[in-house]
Amino acid sequence: MIPIVTEASRAIRSVLEKAVIEDKAAGSFRVNRKAFVDQAIFEAERQAIFEKCWLYVGHMSEIAKPSAFVRRKVAGHELVMNKDRNGKLNVFYNTCAHRGALICREAAGQKRAFQCPYHGWVYDDCGKLVDVPGKEAMAPGLVEGGTLNLKSVAHVDHYRGFVFVNFDPQARVSLKDYLAGAADILDIVSDQGPNGMEIVAGMQEYSLPANWKLLQENSADGYHAAVTHATYFDYVNSRETERTPANPTFKRGRCHDLGNGHAYTTSRGTLPWGRPYGRWIPSWGEEAKAEIDEIVRQLTERLGEERAALVTQADRNMLIFPNLVVNDIMAITVRTFYPVRPDYTVINAWTLAPMGESATSRDRRLKNFVEFLGPAGFATPDDVEMLELCQKGYSNINGVEWNDISRGMNSEEPFSTDEAQMRAFWRQWHALIVANTKGE
Repeated sequence: MIPIVTEASRAIRSVLEKAVIEDKAAGSFRVNRKAFVDQAIFEAERQAIFEKCWLYVGHMSEIAKPSAFVRRKVAGHELVMNKDRNGKLNVFYNTCAHRGALICREAAGQKRAFQCPYHGWVYDDCGKLVDVPGKEAMAPGLVEGGTLNLKSVAHVDHYRGFVFVNFDPQARVSLKDYLAGAADILDIVSDQGPNGMEIVAGMQEYSLPANWKLLQENSADGYHAAVTHATYFDYVNSRETERTPANPTFKRGRCHDLGNGHAYTTSRGTLPWGRPYGRWIPSWGEEAKAEIDEIVRQLTERLGEERAALVTQADRNMLIFPNLVVNDIMAITVRTFYPVRPDYTVINAWTLAPMGESATSRDRRLKNFVEFLGPAGFATPDDVEMLELCQKGYSNINGVEWNDISRGMNSEEPFSTDEAQMRAFWRQWHALIVANTKGE
């Protein structure tokens, strides 16, 4: 099918083609601030990125039991992810085939059947329409023929328990190929649990009065930490009086491009907080030290010394394009965020933990999680405020048109305080939306 080219489509294509300007010789990388405020660009993102890329929907641990389900909203789509009575993973569109009402209103649970609250149509946990009140009024075989069953998302797959969907029926890239080097980092995170990993019950949900891409940039940005989160570093360093305060400028941290727009920053031995799986801090006490030493010993026995040191001692912030963040730092955060408007984003976050860890280890993990992360923590309110200030600053776009993302452009081994991870994101973002506006 030949795409229809209009004056409007030519105009948006011209804007998009010039949205990212990279000059390697000059060491310059700029992003036009229209990318954060323009409604036409926002609509282009919906089609080129959120309707075509693999997107995180949940974790297999959330549907471990037969007929377990969770309800999720992904890129504006109401979905139900479940494990049916046969053990099969499904992701259905949460809508009745009759008149469109949601067939599932609960956030999570176990159900062998879903009943539409509007007219009572019933679907089993495999998505099959099994009962219609007054079905004698319908043509013979219509209910049983399958055309009115729940509809599944075009592509569903999982890696190391992380479940992804792709809404594009024409998608040809497998999840594993899409993840590229990000799969290796998911392996490192998942290696913490000898019996697997699980999402801890509960979800943080909050909003950001700013563009979604600002949060993607911020989530692996080591440059802002020492300034934006100075209160947290002061607090931790004053609490941990028995150790030399860490340098919060993350000088030894590095940044790595993982391909396909994914990237991560990592630091080792430079940060002041403890890791439940395997970096002790004095405020946890000697009993905790003995437990953490044993955790490290067991991980070393299972994974080998080099791999265990990587798993237990290194902190990492990973961005999976377009909008999944896995931060394995003082706790493991799994975070997604979806744009509602160019200047408004909804965020969901969960904590991931090794299955079967002790109650004391889980307690340290959750305290770390809420202390730093989420809307009541030290960090997230700081970040939300800074990103809101950026969005407000874009009201001056007619006078100041460009963001500069050039730190570390000429470095072969960029630090986590550089911006190579952001450039990886923006190159992929730019390639996808430009190609989509050309009808490719």
